[in-house]
Amino acid sequence: MSIVYIGLGSNIGNREENCRQAIRFLEENGISVKKQSKMYETEPWGVKDQPKFINMAIEIETNKKPEDLLGILKNIENQMGRTESVKWGRRVIDLDILLYDDLSIETPHLEIPHPFMHEREFVLKPLCEIAPNKKHPLTGKTIKELLEGLKQQS
Repeated sequence: MSIVYIGLGSNIGNREENCRQAIRFLEENGISVKKQSKMYETEPWGVKDQPKFINMAIEIETNKKPEDLLGILKNIENQMGRTESVKWGRRVIDLDILLYDDLSIETPHLEIPHPFMHEREFVLKPLCEIAPNKKHPLTGKTIKELLEGLKQQS
C-alpha cells in the first residue's frame, strides 16, 4: 500500500460540501482516507479575478498506481461537474496528487511531486497540518520547512 497526499480545492457553489463530496467519492472508489486537514479559505492563485477558494489536504492509503489514481481523480472532477476552462480558473473541485510515497514521476500527464506545491501556501499549510515531517522527494526539505521558507519570502 502506498501513502499519497492529495490537495483539494473549490471556489464554485458550496465549496466545503464540494470537498466533502470529493472525499466521499474517493472512498466509494476503494480509497482509504487516513487524515484530513481543516478547510482553509484562500485567495485565488494565478488568476486573481475569481472567488476565494476552500483548500484542504488529505492523506490516503491506496494500492492504485499513480496513473490509475490520477484517472480516478479526473473522473471524480468530471462527475462533480468540473469543466476545462481557463488555467487556474474557477472550479467546482480540483484534486491534485501532491506526493506519492517518495516517488518522483514526470510524464506528459502526471508530475509527482506536484510541480508548484512548494510555491503555494494554500497547498503547504493544510499539508503541514497532517504531514509536517514528510520530506519533499526532490528538495529533501520537510513540508514544515518548505512552509516556513515560503512565509519568510513573503
